[in-house]
Amino acid sequence: MAEEVGGSAGDLAGRTFGQYEIIRKLGDGGMASVYLARQQSIGRLVAVKVLPAHFLHDSSFMQRFETEVKIAADLQHPRVLPVYDFGLLDGQPFIVMAYMAGGTLADRIQQGPMPLEDIVRLTGQVAEGLDHAHARGVVHRDFKPSNVLLDENGNAYLADFGIAKISESTANLTGSGVVGTPAYMAPEMGSEGVVAPSVDIYALGVTLFQMLTGQYPYSGETPLSVMMAHVTKPIPDVRQLRPDLPHALAQVLE
Repeated sequence: MAEEVGGSAGDLAGRTFGQYEIIRKLGDGGMASVYLARQQSIGRLVAVKVLPAHFLHDSSFMQRFETEVKIAADLQHPRVLPVYDFGLLDGQPFIVMAYMAGGTLADRIQQGPMPLEDIVRLTGQVAEGLDHAHARGVVHRDFKPSNVLLDENGNAYLADFGIAKISESTANLTGSGVVGTPAYMAPEMGSEGVVAPSVDIYALGVTLFQMLTGQYPYSGETPLSVMMAHVTKPIPDVRQLRPDLPHALAQVLE
């Protein structure tokens, strides 16, 4: 049985719940904390994402949580991170996923502009995963480099399908603001309506710009100013930062 963790995830390292023994924290994101754990029944390492307990203040959250996690688990594809299990840890929702030892694409981007051959390979892999999801009617809604995990060989896997969607109505209920990451949000995400696959493609374009330059295409002092830049400013010419890039690649990015 898990130890009581109350209303905050804290640090769960060293605790055990069910068949999962928490080893250490891997990182914190805007919506959750991620831990490395060992699935004792078969001895494999897994990643456990623990979401905030306040999500449960929305009485319909668990139903939406279960629905979206099952959709994500059904997206079986070589470029989509496998989802193994989900449930509640002392009142906090959790998801168990495959553990990837290579970190995230965001970690790799922080090291600076990437070689073109790596960019082409990773972009192709990510696009394959998004194509598969979109063909099944699933839009990621919060695609960004930190949601692209890398294995020990540097291959990409898309993670966190459904997380943004199950968070949206909860955020609206609590008044906590926009769900999503402004640096990657397509202009149409600022208005109400059906979210189309194009928002993921736009976010992939922003990510491609980062892989090529190590920088965001737009910056601002506030999240709102960044969102407005995506709406009002022209697409920057990537060749001003990488003069070595061919014209055709700049056209593809635009």
